[in-house]
Amino acid sequence: MVQTKKIALYVVVVFMLYTIITSPDRAADMVQIGFEGISSAAQGVGRFMTELVN
Repeated sequence: MVQTKKIALYVVVVFMLYTIITSPDRAADMVQIGFEGISSAAQGVGRFMTELVN
């Protein structure tokens, strides 16, 4: 099981490097989308906590 996780991690890292090298614009768009998702989630948690306190 541990070997499978290591192999999966290596595959993901290789895919990420391949994507960055072959298509930097697309990779930048993916990172931007990821950060926007994280930001939206944090804002949602903030709104929830604010409403919970009120």
